[in-house]
Amino acid sequence: MKARTMGRRQVLFLLLVAGLLLTGCGEKAAPVAAPVKRPILSGVSIATLASTRVDEFFEATGTVRAANTIYVAGRMMGAVTSLLVKEGDAVEKGRLLLTLDDRDVVQKVKAAEAGCQEATKALAAAKQNRELTDMTHRRYQKMYDEKAISRQEMDQFETQKKLAGLEYERVQEMVSRTAAGLSEAKIYLDFTRIVSPVKGIVTEKKIEVGGMAVPGMPLLTVENRAAFHAEVTVDESLSGKLRVGAPVRVSLEAIGRQIPGKITEILPVVDPLSRSFTVKVSLNGDGLRSGLYAKMRIASGKKEIILAPRSAIVEKGQLTGVYAVDGQDVVTYRLVRTGKEYDGQLEILSGLKPNDRIIVQGVEKAVDGGVLEKGK
Repeated sequence: MKARTMGRRQVLFLLLVAGLLLTGCGEKAAPVAAPVKRPILSGVSIATLASTRVDEFFEATGTVRAANTIYVAGRMMGAVTSLLVKEGDAVEKGRLLLTLDDRDVVQKVKAAEAGCQEATKALAAAKQNRELTDMTHRRYQKMYDEKAISRQEMDQFETQKKLAGLEYERVQEMVSRTAAGLSEAKIYLDFTRIVSPVKGIVTEKKIEVGGMAVPGMPLLTVENRAAFHAEVTVDESLSGKLRVGAPVRVSLEAIGRQIPGKITEILPVVDPLSRSFTVKVSLNGDGLRSGLYAKMRIASGKKEIILAPRSAIVEKGQLTGVYAVDGQDVVTYRLVRTGKEYDGQLEILSGLKPNDRIIVQGVEKAVDGGVLEKGK
């Protein structure tokens, strides 16, 4: 019995030793982590971001228009007999643009001239008759004083004198009326010759030779290009925040220019459908013409923002970010959301905060996970 018990103990001991040996053979020492080798970056410039107070502005679009646009219309009905300009022609003030059929008006002028001449001759005859009557009256007055004629005869001559004076006055009024009629006929004759009211450019032609001009109907459009303005529609939330004379930055992509402007007029009426109102911005400069598409930035207040140079912004596909540098000079690509542009710098809406450091020059050398060269 003892021998059997001892045999079992020996077997268990051998199994235990074998298991320990097998366990020891299966375990291996944990490997020691090798230090990470980061790329060394050189030739880059670093900037520390700060909060900046800038003008808050409202972006809007509008259309450039000439400050003085004239719609040339006729003042009488008539067929167009000649059209002396075309679209794009430069015209001086008073230049003849087109003529209307003037045959009937010419006849009225001739009739008025004849009537005026007749009235003038009648006035000369009435004047001579009045002078003759005055002389005769003086003779009869002397004869009456000498008791050579009766009072009745004297009364008759006094009446003739008065009638001669009244006739002269009547003919004078007739001369005035015929002269006024002649002037009116000449004015109507002038209406058949339509001239430019301003110096400018013919921008639109709305009638051809042979067409019928109607009083008040626009025939031509002439723009005075001495001054321009842009009309822009702004949201009603800006009502009360804008003021006449405020500066505006205007971008004209068609001619590749940015020009300064200023608000010259704020229309007070708000459109109930679009909930907006119209602002006019004066413009000056070469190359301006009506119809140009304009982008405008209208200052509306002040605000604190973070600005980053445009050179620091790196776009990777649909991602926008910058290379930020942490306290250990390790560079990481950090996603940001940008806003408006201010003098070549972009507003950072999210992703960065004041005192963050970013690479602003040499971003093409930056590598995500790299480390700055010592001394940078």
